[in-house]
Amino acid sequence: MSHAGEALLPPCARFRTFIRKDRPAWAGPLPVSRRPPPRPRSKGISNLKMSRTDILASWRQLTGRLSGQPATMPYAGDELPLRSELFSAEQMQQHGKTLAGLHAVSAEHEPDPLLARLAENEAVLLDVRNLVAEAVKGSRRITPAGEWLLDNFYLIEEQIRLARRHLPKGYSRELPRLGNGPSAGLPRVYDIALEIISHGDGRVDPESLSGFVAAYQTVTALKLGELWAIPIMIRLALIENLRRAGARIASDRVDRNRAHEWAGQMMETAEKDPKSLILVIADMARSNPPMVSAFVAELARRLQGQSAALALPLTWIEQRLSESGLTIEQLVQSETQQQAIDQVSMSNSIGSLRFLAAMDWREFVEAQSLVEQTFHEDPAGV
Repeated sequence: MSHAGEALLPPCARFRTFIRKDRPAWAGPLPVSRRPPPRPRSKGISNLKMSRTDILASWRQLTGRLSGQPATMPYAGDELPLRSELFSAEQMQQHGKTLAGLHAVSAEHEPDPLLARLAENEAVLLDVRNLVAEAVKGSRRITPAGEWLLDNFYLIEEQIRLARRHLPKGYSRELPRLGNGPSAGLPRVYDIALEIISHGDGRVDPESLSGFVAAYQTVTALKLGELWAIPIMIRLALIENLRRAGARIASDRVDRNRAHEWAGQMMETAEKDPKSLILVIADMARSNPPMVSAFVAELARRLQGQSAALALPLTWIEQRLSESGLTIEQLVQSETQQQAIDQVSMSNSIGSLRFLAAMDWREFVEAQSLVEQTFHEDPAGV
């Protein structure tokens, strides 16, 4: 078989959301021209001893990559991790049938954005890794998801290299493309990979994958080339999910860095020149820091239980939050919950990358191929 080599690849695993109503910006506009995003230059961060200015500059560069636009916003959030309602095995099979009924294949052959997106995802993940590594070097606390990313980055890099090697230019053009929905212009099998990953929160296993594909094919048969492309597309989808989760890690890291700096200034001023503390609080107020859970939780962690004077900035934070009907305690709890959710998504996605390496894809394709099944059912082969 021409695609037999792909069966031996160690791919990745799951990701994407329910039946998506949002179209990713990188896939281009829905009409005719869907140009892939420009491949960014990955400058990386070679020297981990960075100043505050360097960190913020690298974040602005990262934010620009996340959106494909010049970086003007202080933090990301435009593309959330691929996370939808978790489905049981039975629900996954039903969803496979539903998705097959919604998919409509286009006869048009348009530019393929998957390789360009892979390059962009690699650049973003490298920047996130460097940002987290800088926090570790500065003896700052990092989130469990950040630890997973840092500890397993060698695996992510390996999977990116495999994805690039086994997705040669023009390969996905041979695959049927969707003509409708948020994934219009992208390979049909890539959208299947996104859905599987989304409804498993990044976790892929042989049973759910096989059940989903088999159920899909009770409505619409997949081509043999699409079945062989499933491990490649799952790998690409997992890398996409890791990039999105990484963007959240970086965004929260910058907010915590900001809180860390303000807390440090206030603690030093309270110790050396208590009368000037009000001036530092005023400076923070003028900077209009984001009242998000990462910033508030880190500031509270640094200042709570310190001197009576340091209760003043927390009082100001509490007053700001009250305008939105929130409290410091609520945001601290929200941050804790969000970190737990992000850790599960990150660990599942990384575990799924390992699953791809262990899966027997030749056996999977033979089991799922309607042509192979027909051949085995007919001993005469006619």
